[in-house]
Amino acid sequence: MFGLGWAEIGALIVIGLLVFGPDKLPQVASQAGQTLRNLRRLATTARDDLRTGLGPEFSNFDPADLNPKNFVRKHLLDDVEDAWNDRPSQAELDAVNNAGYVPEPLEELGYGELPPYDPEAT
Repeated sequence: MFGLGWAEIGALIVIGLLVFGPDKLPQVASQAGQTLRNLRRLATTARDDLRTGLGPEFSNFDPADLNPKNFVRKHLLDDVEDAWNDRPSQAELDAVNNAGYVPEPLEELGYGELPPYDPEAT
C-alpha cells in the first residue's frame, strides 16, 4: 500500500494514536478513507469528461502521458531502444575498423592553453 512497509505503517498508527487519541482515531481513519474514495471518483470523472470533450480521435488519450517522465519515455526513449536494437553486428564493426581508417592522434593541451577554435563550425 503506497510503497510502505509494515514498519512504516506501524509507525503511522502509533503517531496517529498519539496525535488523535484512541477514541478519535477510527473516526479520522474513516474520514480519510472516504476522502480518498471521493478523490478517486473525482479523478475518474474528470478523465472521462476530458476524453468525451476531446472526441473520438483522442479515445486512446491517457492523462498520465502528460507527466514529463512518461512523455520522455514514450516519445524519446522508445526511439533510442529501437536504434539500440538495430545496431550493427560485431562483424560489421570489425569490417569498418579494418578498412584502413586510422584516426589522427590528439595533442594534449598545456596548462592555460586554449583549444583550437573554428569560427565556421559555430
